[in-house]
Amino acid sequence: MDARIKDLSFEAVSDAVSEILKISETTLPEDTLAALNRAAEKESDAIAKAQLEAILKNIEIAAEKGVPICQDTGIFIFFVEIGRDLRLGFDLEGAVRDGCAKATKSIPLRPNVVDPLTRQNTKNNLGDGLPEINYDFVAGNRLKITVAPKGAGSENMSTLKMFTPTEIPKIKEFIVKTVMDAGGKPCPPVILGIGIGGSFNQSAKLAKKALLEKLRNPNAETETDENDSDVYDDFEKEILDAVNKLGIGCMGLGGDTTALSVRIKKASCHTASLPVAVNVQCWANRHASAVYESEENGGGN
Repeated sequence: MDARIKDLSFEAVSDAVSEILKISETTLPEDTLAALNRAAEKESDAIAKAQLEAILKNIEIAAEKGVPICQDTGIFIFFVEIGRDLRLGFDLEGAVRDGCAKATKSIPLRPNVVDPLTRQNTKNNLGDGLPEINYDFVAGNRLKITVAPKGAGSENMSTLKMFTPTEIPKIKEFIVKTVMDAGGKPCPPVILGIGIGGSFNQSAKLAKKALLEKLRNPNAETETDENDSDVYDDFEKEILDAVNKLGIGCMGLGGDTTALSVRIKKASCHTASLPVAVNVQCWANRHASAVYESEENGGGN
C-alpha cells in the first residue's frame, strides 16, 4: 500500500513519512498476510494452528483500531530512491527524521532508540545514525521512500559469515542452523532475507533489502522476474523446505511452518571472498512506501 507525497517540500515529505509509519505499524502488506493465511489453512498441529489464528485476529484488530500490530514497534529502516532529474531544495534527511518524531508521538509508537553504551532513551525514536536511511539514485523524476520497522527479537537472531569460495555447499547449512539456533526467539513463522556476495557490510544490507521483496508462494509454479534467476528460485525453495522440516513452528511451539518465505539478493564479490548474511524477520514483515512522481519538477522549498 503506497502513500502519496503531495509535493517536494519538507512538510509534505515529513507528513508522508509519518503516514507510512502508521501504515506499516498497523497493517501488513498483502503478500505477508496471504502467506500467514496459507500457513494457517494448511497447519496440521492444533496448537500451531491456534497460534496462527491468534496472529491473524491480532492483525485484524490492529487494522480496525489503527494501533500497532506489535508492542515492539522497532527501529526505523528507510530505503530511499531518488530520481536523478529531481531537484530537492530542502533537507530530505531532516524531513524523514521529523516524520519519525511526529509518528512516534501521534500514533503513538514505543520509543526504542537508546545510546548503545549508556542505554539512555532519546524518547522520540531518533538518535545518532537512526533512523537508518539508505539512498539509491534511479532514473527519472521520482522519489520513493520505503520504511521497514525492525524489532529486536528477530534482528538479534540475524547472522553474517565470511565464507571462502570453496564453501558454497555450506551456505544452506549455515542458514538452516541460524534458524535452528534462533528457535522461538524471533517469533516464528519467520521470513528470511538472505544476502550473498558483495562486501561484509554490503551482504548485510542485501539481506535486509531482500525482506522488501514480494513473498513467494511455495505452492505456486516457479516465479521469475528480471532480478531473480531460475537457480535462485530453486535455492530459495530448497532452503524454505529445509527450514520448515525443523519443526520449530509458530512461536516455537512446533508445527508445519517455521518460515513463511525465503528471499535472496546477491552481489558480485572478491574472488577470494564469499559473504553470506541472514536477516531474520518475524511474522510481522512490516513495510510501506510513499511515492512522488511528476513529469516536471520545479524544485522544492
